[in-house]
Amino acid sequence: MSRSKDTADQGSIKASEAGSDFLQLDIRQAPPGGRTEWLADRLRAAIADGTLPVGSRLPAGRVLAAELRVSRGLVTEAYQRLAETGQVAGRGRGGTVVVAAPPPPPAGGRPPEAERGGLVDALRAVPCRIDLSPGVPDLTAFPRTAWLQAERRVLAALTPADFGYGNPQGAPALREAVAGWLARSRGIRADPGEVVVVAGVAQALGLLAQVLPAHGVRRVAVEDPGSLGARQQLEHGGLDTVGVPVDGAGLDVAALRASGAQAVLMTPAHQFPTGVVLDGERRRDLLDWAAAGGLVVEDDYDAEHRYDRAPVPALRALAPEGVCYAGSVSKLLAPALRLGWLLVPGRLRDEVVAAKRYADLGNPVLAQLVLARLMESGELERHLRFVRRRHRRRRDAMLRAVAAELPGARVHGAAAGLHLMVTFDGASFADTDLAAEALALGVKAHPLSWHRVRPGPPGLVLGYAAGPAGEIEEGVALLGRALAKCTGGGRR
Repeated sequence: MSRSKDTADQGSIKASEAGSDFLQLDIRQAPPGGRTEWLADRLRAAIADGTLPVGSRLPAGRVLAAELRVSRGLVTEAYQRLAETGQVAGRGRGGTVVVAAPPPPPAGGRPPEAERGGLVDALRAVPCRIDLSPGVPDLTAFPRTAWLQAERRVLAALTPADFGYGNPQGAPALREAVAGWLARSRGIRADPGEVVVVAGVAQALGLLAQVLPAHGVRRVAVEDPGSLGARQQLEHGGLDTVGVPVDGAGLDVAALRASGAQAVLMTPAHQFPTGVVLDGERRRDLLDWAAAGGLVVEDDYDAEHRYDRAPVPALRALAPEGVCYAGSVSKLLAPALRLGWLLVPGRLRDEVVAAKRYADLGNPVLAQLVLARLMESGELERHLRFVRRRHRRRRDAMLRAVAAELPGARVHGAAAGLHLMVTFDGASFADTDLAAEALALGVKAHPLSWHRVRPGPPGLVLGYAAGPAGEIEEGVALLGRALAKCTGGGRR
């Protein structure tokens, strides 16, 4: 619809005319020449605050136009603007339906720590047209055929007794398969009796939070920036955390020594979110710290997903008595499986197994046995080779899009993993505002400040594994529009 038509319609509204019953809209509140955007903004606000929940239907364009006493084209254009940002969708005879609702943007820039955790959960739950959240693999690539074949073989071999309660430490078959997998892929030599099967790294951290205080560990250092979710998992378990800076060489071990922490949680193979690898000198210094009584909790985050660099050995392979090692298949197969493993020093193992027993009596056995078969048959390695190729193409698409659409962005961590970190050094806007503007355009992304302990340059953490290249390029282009609005560049 043309702006001239919008302006002409404004003159036809008399002061005595009432607003629409729908959302109590009063067209007299719209600025001259800007009624289309006014209507679109009112609808966006109603979607954001839940007045128009996901699944609700908007009035037919002719009906709302008649109620507001404006042209039908004005309403159609307002609806179209919401459709372009992924908040509504036309469903034919079903009308125009709300399909995505952003959580309210955080007030005042960087929200308090507890509030940030809630925002991460809220963002994860929001339907959205393009999801660039980090930590999500290509879920369409899940090997359904291989999983079903393995499941049929497992079921055919089970006896009735196998359907009872399993071992809280994990099914022996999976513990043996995990020991072999870690030896092949991460250089870790472990006996199956050392492996504790857990419901992902999150549960591994929760179990350690229960066990470590009895061994004098009450303060744990965390990487800064680092995973907000992992940090909050420790804090929920009653441990204190302290941020330790990360630079181009990884965690600052000198700052770790000065922190007074008795343990440190870190992602040395592919640091989240910067993507740096802990370098050789820092590794030696860290292991010296552990040998003197410190404890390293190694989250082997994204270690399998390498593109432009050789693998580095896990810290657990170098110092088994000073390192608790946690890994999972969440980034390799799917988070929905809730399957991972934890290796701890011998002095902690019995207590960790006891904590696991009282937590849930052990993971579901059938899924453990199916995963064991995939590991032993080589299917998991084949799947990894397949998704690496796909993820690399998507990473390259995101790199091209960032270079073209996000002026001033500096990219970090492109050599491995499933996400990029971008920073806007020297910029003055709040990255939470940028993420909120992007969400209003139908794109999810994490503001970097959510994962910081101390303030730093604004940035985003962008996942590229979950969607095809075209969707990534479109999402980054919309991020460019949001960035232009935050920096005063206008609408692109």
